[in-house]
Amino acid sequence: MKRIFLLTLIYLFTFSAIQAQDESPYLLISKSDESLAEGIAKIKSALSESGFKILGEYSPAQSEKLAVVCYTHPKLEEIALNFSDRGALASALKVGLKKEGETLKISMTNPMYLFYAYFVDGVDEQEMALRSISDQAIKAMKNIGTMEVPFGGTLEKKKLQKYHYKVMMPYFTDAEELKTFDSFDEGLKTIRQNLKAGKGETEKVYELVYTDKEVAVWGVALKNAEDGEAHFLPIIGNEHVAAMPYEIILQGNTASILPGKYRIALHWPELTMGTFMKIMSTPGDIKTTMEKLTE
Repeated sequence: MKRIFLLTLIYLFTFSAIQAQDESPYLLISKSDESLAEGIAKIKSALSESGFKILGEYSPAQSEKLAVVCYTHPKLEEIALNFSDRGALASALKVGLKKEGETLKISMTNPMYLFYAYFVDGVDEQEMALRSISDQAIKAMKNIGTMEVPFGGTLEKKKLQKYHYKVMMPYFTDAEELKTFDSFDEGLKTIRQNLKAGKGETEKVYELVYTDKEVAVWGVALKNAEDGEAHFLPIIGNEHVAAMPYEIILQGNTASILPGKYRIALHWPELTMGTFMKIMSTPGDIKTTMEKLTE
């Protein structure tokens, strides 16, 4: 009986610790004197050798000093597709690179931070599997560097599950619908054609398509110099470059995005209201750009 009692206490303590754990949006992995190209090559190799799939790469804000590598894992894709409310948005994880003088900084999105926010209440049933994927991704990055320094703020699991920036600001569940097509196939064809044409000064970074589930996700580079990444990233901070690219999702026959007032705040949780006001038009600009991909 004592053994059972002790095991129960250990389980409850561990579960409580997980529940209360603070998560940061990013982990700083390394600092080196390598070039962006060398860093990208090492990241892609480390992830591939650890069972992850490389989805794409690009230079946010068309900057020679910034880069992002997007990746996923088969198990993560499987789990994400079980969440009907845009769960597939969490399928793509990212590693960011920033060249600062002679120093190359490599950081990654903290997978658990994203999972808690995007999977909301349903995360509990898959938490162990998701934690395993997160640990695997972080372990893969040990081939790049071992700093693992959290940055960008901290939020508890419960707050991430119900995250919103301020009162009257949107939640994850308040996605903005862009267009309802006649069918999934029509939506898929339209968005693909528009991305190929660079409509709205956009470019496809990656594409995930699950035809049998009628779900597709695209990572989209926002290339307009006046209202795209080149405008808002320098204002809110390109240390968080691994937040990019922005996503559009097609579920069934409906295309949607996460509201900018939610997604930007989630990935920059330490933003002051004063700084947010400097990009007041950005959420609307992003929506307008994404709408062009559905026309």
